Amino acid sequence: MTDTSLRSGGEVLVAQLRAYGVQRVFMVPGESFLPCIDALHTHRDAIETVVCRQEGGAAYMAEAHGKLTGQPGICFVSRGPGATNAAIGVHTAREDSSPMILFIGQVGGDTSDRQCFQEVDYRAMYAPLAKWTAQIERADRIPEYLARAWAIATGGRPGPVVLALPEDMLARTTSAALAALPAVPHARPVEADMRRLQAQIEAARRPLLLLGGSRWSDAARDAVRGFAERFGLPVATAWRRLELFDNDHPLFTGQVSASMPAHQKEFVLASDLVVALGTRLCEPTTINYEWLATPRPRQALVHIHPDANEIGRLCVPDLGIVASIEGFAEAARGLVPTPGWRPRRTIAAAAAPGLELPPTPGPLDLNAAARHVARSLPARSCVTVGAGNYALYAHRHIAFKGLGSQLAPAVGAMGYGLPAAIAAKLHDRDATVVCFAGDGCFQMTMQELATAVQYRTGIVILVFNNGLYGTIRLHQERAYPGRALGTELVNPDFAQLARSYGGYGAAVAHSADFQPAYDAAIAFAQKHAMPALLELRYDADVILPDKTLSQLQPAPPSA
Repeated sequence: MTDTSLRSGGEVLVAQLRAYGVQRVFMVPGESFLPCIDALHTHRDAIETVVCRQEGGAAYMAEAHGKLTGQPGICFVSRGPGATNAAIGVHTAREDSSPMILFIGQVGGDTSDRQCFQEVDYRAMYAPLAKWTAQIERADRIPEYLARAWAIATGGRPGPVVLALPEDMLARTTSAALAALPAVPHARPVEADMRRLQAQIEAARRPLLLLGGSRWSDAARDAVRGFAERFGLPVATAWRRLELFDNDHPLFTGQVSASMPAHQKEFVLASDLVVALGTRLCEPTTINYEWLATPRPRQALVHIHPDANEIGRLCVPDLGIVASIEGFAEAARGLVPTPGWRPRRTIAAAAAPGLELPPTPGPLDLNAAARHVARSLPARSCVTVGAGNYALYAHRHIAFKGLGSQLAPAVGAMGYGLPAAIAAKLHDRDATVVCFAGDGCFQMTMQELATAVQYRTGIVILVFNNGLYGTIRLHQERAYPGRALGTELVNPDFAQLARSYGGYGAAVAHSADFQPAYDAAIAFAQKHAMPALLELRYDADVILPDKTLSQLQPAPPSA
C-alpha cells in the first residue's frame, strides 16, 4: 500500500482494485478510459477482463457478481451511450441491494460543460439510482475515492456507486499511495432489543420469520436457521430471495408475493407477528402493501435491517433493530426459548414445490419439464431468471438450498438471466448453471451469447417461446379482455441462433423429447465448456403454470 512510484491515474485505479482483491471486471471498451484498459492489460495475470457485447449486459454481470460474492461487482463503460445503456444494471443493483461500482469514462476538463461529444453530467443522471455518484477530478485522489466507494457500496444497505473518470485525469501521473481496504462494520443488536424480540415471539400465536436482503454468509444463514428451529418459527423469504432458506425444510412456507400459491398465501396472511430480517419490505414482498400495510401494519412487526433509514420508511414497526445480517445472526445464537414454552403455530403450508400443479395444456408439459430440471440439479448449482411469467416454472418447482443457488432480479428487469448465468459460471466453473428465459426476456440481452462462447461458459439456457410478452398479455386480458395490442412477437429460430454463435441449440415441442434434450444440453455444456440452448415451443394460450389465457377471458353472453 506504500508504493509511491509515478503512475498514470488509470494505473493507480486498477492497482487499487487489485489491492482490494478484485479478480474480475466486466467491460465494454471505450476510448474515454484507455489508460484503465492499458492498466488492465498490465494486471491481466490477476484481474480477468470480461468484454461484453452491450453495456446493459456488462452491468447485469457486475451486479450478479456482487450478489454472489458480497463484494462490489466492477463494471467499466464509456461515456454517453455506454453510460445510459448501463443504467439498467445500476437500477437493478439499487433495488436488489447489490454492491457494485460502475466506472464511466468522461470528457476531459478542457472540454467539459460545453455539451461536447457524448458529455453527460453523471452526478445528476445517476443521483436517483446510485447510493453515491461522484467525478474524480485529480489523479492523486483516486485511492481516496475508491476507498469511499467501496465502503459505501458494501456498508449499510449495499448498493451501486458510480464514478466518472475524466480522460485527462486518467492520463495524468501521480505518486499517490494506495488506500487500505475499508472495514465493513457489522452492527449488532443490543441485548435489551433481543429480549424484547424473544418476548414478542413467545407471546405471538402465529409468528412468521421473513428473510431478505443481501450480503448473507453461510454462517449467518446457518445461525438464522437454528434460531428458527429453536423457536419453531415458520420461515418465508422476500420476493426473489428463495435461496436464503432451504426450500425443503419443514419450516419453509414459501416466497412472499402476489403470485404465491393460495395455501401458502393464506398461511402468511394469517400471521399475527412478522419478524422481518434484512428485507426492505418492497412492494411485491408486502403483497402490494396489502399484507404489510403502510404506514402501520395490522399485525405486529419487528424490522431488523443494517440501515436505520430503511426501518420505518414504509412500515412503522413495533420494534426496530439496526443490525447487519452477521450481527443479528451472532446475537440470535444466544436466544433460547423460555423453559416450558412451546410454539403455538402448526406448519401446514410447506407443500413440496410444484407437486400440486397439473400438466400444462398442449404437447409440451412445462411443469413436467421444470420438475425434471429440479430433479437433475446437483447440490452445486445456480438457476438464473429474468422477468416474466416463465420464471414461475423455476420458482414453483425448484427447491433452492443454498446461497448462490438462485440469481433473480427483485427489480423485475428483463434480460437479466443470461448475463447473470455467465457471471455465475465465471464465479464457479464447477457449478451447473441453468438460465430460465422467456422469449421476450431473452432477446433483451441475447447478444451476450457471444460473451458466453468467448469465455467458454458452459451454461444451459431454457428459452420459453410462446410468442408473447406474456406478463403484459396476462394483465391486458385481465384489465381489457379481448383488446390485446403490442404483446405478440415474431421470433427467430433460437436454437439455430445458438448454433450460429458456436454453442449447442435444439428445439423441443413435445414432452417426450424434453428429458433427452435437456440431458444432452447439460452433457454438451460440461464437455465443451460452451453454452447450450433449448428452445421450448408451446402455445400462447399457456400463460401460467396453472392457468391459460382462455380461462382468463370472459365467457360469451348467453343467447
